[in-house]
Amino acid sequence: MKNIETTTISRRTLLKAASGTLLLGAVPKAVLAQAQTERHFDPRPGDWRTFEVVTRVNLQVSGAPAKVWLPLPSVDTDWQRSLSSAWTGNGKAMHVGTDNHYGAKYLVAEFDGSAPPVLEVTSRVQTMSRATAWSKPIAAHEDAGSLHQWTKPTDLMPLDGIVRRTARQIVAGARSDEEKVQRIYDWIIVSTYREPKVRGCGTGDIKAMLETGNFGGKCGDINGLFVGLCRAAGVPARDAYGIRLVPSKFGYRELGGNPASLKSAQHCRAEVYLRKRGWVAMDPADVGKVMRLETGTWIKDPDNPVVAPVRKALFGGWEGNWMAYNFAHDVRLPGSTTGKVGFLMYPQAEVNGEAIDPLDPDSFKYAISARVVSA
Repeated sequence: MKNIETTTISRRTLLKAASGTLLLGAVPKAVLAQAQTERHFDPRPGDWRTFEVVTRVNLQVSGAPAKVWLPLPSVDTDWQRSLSSAWTGNGKAMHVGTDNHYGAKYLVAEFDGSAPPVLEVTSRVQTMSRATAWSKPIAAHEDAGSLHQWTKPTDLMPLDGIVRRTARQIVAGARSDEEKVQRIYDWIIVSTYREPKVRGCGTGDIKAMLETGNFGGKCGDINGLFVGLCRAAGVPARDAYGIRLVPSKFGYRELGGNPASLKSAQHCRAEVYLRKRGWVAMDPADVGKVMRLETGTWIKDPDNPVVAPVRKALFGGWEGNWMAYNFAHDVRLPGSTTGKVGFLMYPQAEVNGEAIDPLDPDSFKYAISARVVSA
């Protein structure tokens, strides 16, 4: 695959992407016929839904000191209320830590090795679906100081070099921040793809994606690239790291979670700050997920009837069946000997100062579940 640094992004291609006419493949007629009559995706703000989320950790080790860090929901916005978190376990010390830069909260638990570490955290949150009323601009009130942090580079999201050049090519001639974001969103959808073989949510190393031309990944990669390109184009943007809680009420299998077992339901979303809109929801990675996985056939046409309602709705909205933990990048966990983590939405642990892979079920036993409760 060609290095994007030496490949000109065709203006005609971008216009096609923006108008939704760029066709990358075909779908069997039976799939199309079913989709035309059955598929609908249109999340709208409404009543708050209250969830209880339980995370249980059982490290399969003893005889050595261990530490565990569990992300806690710490986002309070007009679409999520993080209400409370409580915990039990056999740790010799347990307390809440906070990332000083982003405000992300996490439980820190220390174990002396006398018994296998056991930990349970119960959190309550309220969530709401989102949709932007594009015909009704609002007066956005975020101050320049607080927005500045959402325009900065991170370890995995540099904003110079190939990232800046790519962003400038994509948004060349755009007359507003809204048009810039639309162009980047469309470019992400037609240029990247969901790669099921990637572990977890990916690494989010956007420079490597652009330098290698390997645009296959998962949400941490794809939405990370979206956020990085928006920042490089001068639009404040951020990743929201969280987890799906319950199935989608619109019947999209890939856009929901099994509340009895959410271990692989982690998912990051994105937001951009538009001058006439405030913070606006985005999720191009989920468009790619629907294209790759929803029907069992890899749909390569973003205008396919299965994909089109999702593509439209996730530019400016998302369904409230998902909970955010935080917006944090490059998190240094207190007491960790293994350096920073690029983002924090998986449990983290160390035994004798060595990190335990949170994606390895044989060495890191944990389970997450959720249920809807009355307010």
